[in-house]
Amino acid sequence: MNIVVLDGMGGGIGSRIVGILKDEIPPYIEIYGLGTNALATAAMLKKGANKGATGENAIAVTVKKADFIIGSIAMTIPNSMMGEVTPKMVEAIGNSDGLKIYIPILPENHHIVSLEEKPLLLQIREAVSLIKKELNLGEV
Repeated sequence: MNIVVLDGMGGGIGSRIVGILKDEIPPYIEIYGLGTNALATAAMLKKGANKGATGENAIAVTVKKADFIIGSIAMTIPNSMMGEVTPKMVEAIGNSDGLKIYIPILPENHHIVSLEEKPLLLQIREAVSLIKKELNLGEV
């Protein structure tokens, strides 16, 4: 069983997700920190990701085997995060059989209507709660 956490830029969101997951889920579930760049990957490893990898091919290969994928919804938009998210990454994420859980953080020129605006930490906690529910670990 594994959870892939995706992030780019400085890795701030991914590292927060990894930190909360490490506190909330059993240690036998592996957390992979996949970054679009080395800084993002390093931030997730520093927070306790079991494994980390960087770049387009690492993301494309690893998400195929993911049970859960969690990250910003920007990871589903080609060329977002100042071009760090490639079309190949987006396609691989979309084609993965893993359950995808998106934090609604979007590039400047995108907006989704009818989303309740909440603090980032609350959004991450809700996403982790969903993973725990899917794993039958309680909560909702």
